[in-house]
Amino acid sequence: MFFSILILLQRQFISFSNQQNNHLIFQILNIYKGSFGDQKLRTPPLMKSRSSNRRNFLKLGIATGATALIASGGNVLSAFTASENKETGEKIKLLTPEGKLVEVDKGHICCQPAGNLEAREGLPDKKMVMVIDLAKCRNARKCLEGCQKMHHLPPHMEWIKFYLMRDSEDMTPYWFPKPCLHCNNPPCVKVCPVGATFKRTDGIVLIDNDRCIGCKFCMAACPYSSRVFNWEEPKVDQNPNQAAYSPETSSPPKMGTVSKCDFCPDMVRKGELPNCVKSCPNGVFYYGDKNEDAVTNGTDTVRFSELINSRAAYRFMEELGTEPSVYYLPAVDRAFDYKEGFEGLTEEEIALYKTEANITE
Repeated sequence: MFFSILILLQRQFISFSNQQNNHLIFQILNIYKGSFGDQKLRTPPLMKSRSSNRRNFLKLGIATGATALIASGGNVLSAFTASENKETGEKIKLLTPEGKLVEVDKGHICCQPAGNLEAREGLPDKKMVMVIDLAKCRNARKCLEGCQKMHHLPPHMEWIKFYLMRDSEDMTPYWFPKPCLHCNNPPCVKVCPVGATFKRTDGIVLIDNDRCIGCKFCMAACPYSSRVFNWEEPKVDQNPNQAAYSPETSSPPKMGTVSKCDFCPDMVRKGELPNCVKSCPNGVFYYGDKNEDAVTNGTDTVRFSELINSRAAYRFMEELGTEPSVYYLPAVDRAFDYKEGFEGLTEEEIALYKTEANITE
């Protein structure tokens, strides 16, 4: 058992120097010493890290190695996280595997985002989908604000775009929010020359900014114009405790690369809903797992199949063969007049929306 764990740890930390490997291995084995006796192992000196990225990756390696030890029969992870799992008083809503919403203290949530390789695989046995109820949208844009805050995006960089749609001149306009549609047959993936854009087993399409070379082929191939280019250096507060970059968090953003809505898989790993879902005051966005046949907007949890069938849901421009994972419920029995969505907009913005919807009044 001892040598099995030793080999496992050496593989886990193979990318670091020998001194760093030994230090980490001895640290963890000292915590795990109850299984091998009470004698404390001597920890060799540790060289200082050369960069903050290396330190951040080191933290991820410790968490991953500790998790592997748990799989071997130990309980090491609690030794790393016990000091952090304190009551904060802030409650968050989590979606259980049974599709129920529960409230827990935020201090009990401890989860590192997936590394680059793990992020490419997807969440096991999941097929993430979103349903957008157009009858409830009034262009409040709170979903966009929540998304931008979570991903450290400047105001002009929008991963959720809003359109004023009008199916014919005889019909009333309605608001149409459009994130990335996470296609099951994504054109963006096919044209990326370096594999930076990829589709996972859970249906989520992500971008690895460590690989992205900024060629914009994916932007040209996307028929939904869902992607944006990072033209400037992001203004993100430097946090020494921030986890290393992961395609699942898309944060911090990197200049000279492409970004888009990522369906928040890092939130799913923690059992939380994406910020766009939680921030919407009208319950427009439903999010969940198609395999479990359950989606929720944070207030109501419903069967995915019943929702899309009873409300005649459709997928935007699905005639292109892209097979989107985002479904729209038609704007029937609307909760708001479309003009309410003009509140807070400039005259120029209102005029642009009216032009796009062919409104002449």
